[in-house]
Amino acid sequence: MNLDRLKEIRTEINKLDLELLKLLNQRAELSLEVGKIKAQDKDLVFKPFREREVLKNLEEKNTGPLPTEHLRAIYREILSSSRRLQSPQKVYFLGPEGTFSHLAGMEYLGQSADFRPQKNIEAVFKGVVFKEADLGIIPLENSLQGSVGQSLDYFMRYEVYIQAEIYFRISHFLLSKSQSLKQIKRVYSHPQALEQCDGWLNSHLPLAEIIPERSTAQAAKRVTQEEESAAIGHKKLAELLHLNILASHIEDLSDNWTRFLIIANQPAEIKGKEKTSIVFTLPDKPGSLSTVLEIFARAKINLKKLESRPLRGEKWQYVFFADVECDLTREEYKELLTSLKNNCHLLKVLGSYPKGEYLGS
Repeated sequence: MNLDRLKEIRTEINKLDLELLKLLNQRAELSLEVGKIKAQDKDLVFKPFREREVLKNLEEKNTGPLPTEHLRAIYREILSSSRRLQSPQKVYFLGPEGTFSHLAGMEYLGQSADFRPQKNIEAVFKGVVFKEADLGIIPLENSLQGSVGQSLDYFMRYEVYIQAEIYFRISHFLLSKSQSLKQIKRVYSHPQALEQCDGWLNSHLPLAEIIPERSTAQAAKRVTQEEESAAIGHKKLAELLHLNILASHIEDLSDNWTRFLIIANQPAEIKGKEKTSIVFTLPDKPGSLSTVLEIFARAKINLKKLESRPLRGEKWQYVFFADVECDLTREEYKELLTSLKNNCHLLKVLGSYPKGEYLGS
């Protein structure tokens, strides 16, 4: 009896799969039409606000038993495929393949995007500026170790616009060809990852040689060629490179996130923006910073981030990077922007965009 019922269920599932296939292809045809219209208007294919609306609408109408996180994962790939059909998108990221930049990009944009690894962060900026890439993914800051200075510096040098932000959970795993911790004599990883796992390494591998590498992905690639070696990196690297996971979640502090930005060579569309990032320099006189802060305070605008960096080529001069919780491109903030410009030596709006999602596991 149970076997008969199982056969009936499988027959129903097969029918549903065929219906899903038909509907997915109908959706793909409509996506192709959208792509043609966008191409005529020279519009960006990637629309984070539109995609968020799609996901939010589906989540609100989802009655289960399909969990929300599974629904989101499925539709991220559907949306990714739609973008690829409309126009194959080149996405530059700090390589090699398997870095946290790459993993965050795949989680947010889906695996249908054409991801291209770059040798450094500047190459990502240049690729976007010179239209070699449609989008770039850059690391901006880590919740434990602060900002990525290079990324902040390049925003001053290159004309790019922030489209979206991603908060990606940083979980570290010990990866190796070996089968046991007892065999490990060397550990490779990015200096930041080594620092974040310092306590675990001292407790579990006190005699191992600790060797810094350019990235966690590069470290993992290295140990595929070495015996008695291990790398610290994301578990996805174990899948990509066929390595064993000797230990999981070895970071000393578990609440570890990196904020990534998606950049393009034109501003994002108008709808749905909740944050704005700006950079500015100030006259070298008393009270110049407090004047700018007072402008935001009077408008009841919250500053989420304010950081100064040395201004390249100008000794003892500084540039400020700020995130504010509003869309400064809206008409209602026109006077505020004018006031900021009048009180800053230089003001550059890097982009307005929706608040980021927390991704990764």
